[in-house]
Amino acid sequence: MVKKILAMNFGGLGDEILFLPALISLKKEFPDSKITLALEPRSKSITQLTNIIDDVILVDIKGGNKYYEILKFIKTAMFSKFDMVVSSGANPMISVIEAMTLIPKRYGYDTGLLSRLLLTNAVSLNKNQYAGAMYHDLVRPVTNCNTELPEISVIPENKIPDSILIHPGVSLMSKKKGCIKSITSQEWAELIDRLSAYGKHIILAGGPDDEECIEDIKKYSKTQNFENYYGKTKNLVDLAKLISSAEKFVCSDSAPLHIAVALGVRTFAFFGSTDDKKLIPKEPWITPLKSNDNCPIKPCLWEHRQTSCKDLFCLKYDFAQVARIICEQ
Repeated sequence: MVKKILAMNFGGLGDEILFLPALISLKKEFPDSKITLALEPRSKSITQLTNIIDDVILVDIKGGNKYYEILKFIKTAMFSKFDMVVSSGANPMISVIEAMTLIPKRYGYDTGLLSRLLLTNAVSLNKNQYAGAMYHDLVRPVTNCNTELPEISVIPENKIPDSILIHPGVSLMSKKKGCIKSITSQEWAELIDRLSAYGKHIILAGGPDDEECIEDIKKYSKTQNFENYYGKTKNLVDLAKLISSAEKFVCSDSAPLHIAVALGVRTFAFFGSTDDKKLIPKEPWITPLKSNDNCPIKPCLWEHRQTSCKDLFCLKYDFAQVARIICEQ
């Protein structure tokens, strides 16, 4: 009998959204169970978007006391009497951490002999697929349920006619790491002006990390023909409702992209150095915007390097063409 499930997924908010299909399938298989998610403090707002998660354990593995945080987490898990633990980590030490919790049923990725010895089932890691499907592979040993896309507990709003919502932001942590995944503020302003010329109702939104970007867009836009929603979305539910109200959504490779996927909104997302095939599902209502830069190692981020290159040819676009694609598709 599985009554208490511990899920471990350390990453940004986007990762937590991509992890939701696995949790949803677990809940379908074990409807009377309670699911606790161990995650980083920066991603705890995921609980605003779903009722699948009953409790969270915050583990600050990016902080200065990483090993203390891990030991504290293991102790908490040991005494919480979980029946099952599922972890998305690909580090070989994850299986050791799972074993140390003394939870009887342990599932994770096959990272070698140790994982096969310590886990109830070591699942083959297939990175060459949509990340939501990759995470969902973890629960295939225990359920035949198949949840293909993230689902969130937000009631969609009525559509605003001819509306295009622009969300230019990316996470502050990715910026600090040198991972450039978005076009410049000046280029966002140019795109807004071109979309406005098609007679579209342009809405601009952003999160707490995007204030400088939003201010720059306001400065660079020649038309100023947009509705500024920055500061009006107070939480993720507000943002999700705003995204649901848009006929079309334009963004970067970021958490709002995954919210739009969960809501089924017609979405256009800029992809430069990251792999769109792994980050968005193959659905006709999601269009990756990629430049024709002919880079031989694209997509390079995470595959070939840990930070973006200086040239960023993969983020150089013809914005007249981009605006036409967005408005006509």
